[in-house]
Amino acid sequence: MTIKKQYLKSKPEVKVTFEIEKEDAQDATSIALLSEHNDWQAIELKQLKSGKFKVAVNMSTADAKSFQFIFQATKEDNQTVMILPADADAYVDNGMNDGGQNAILEIA
Repeated sequence: MTIKKQYLKSKPEVKVTFEIEKEDAQDATSIALLSEHNDWQAIELKQLKSGKFKVAVNMSTADAKSFQFIFQATKEDNQTVMILPADADAYVDNGMNDGGQNAILEIA
């Protein structure tokens, strides 16, 4: 998994590209980014011919210095699993009673 940040010079935004390699996708047929920056509304990642999943999102650096996120993968049998990226800036308890975590991405 990789997370790339590109700060825009023309406005207070950062373009964040999320990539999940085929081997990290856990045999998913689709993956969505769930993020605090847009009230946890799912953003679908596009699956490339290589099997990698990718999405780029512009985020305002004026609204927050960081945000929580996680990936939700759906498998062929419609089972959903959460994927926690290994390269996040930090991790935090997700607030559920399952002991899970969300990733933190610093943007400002």
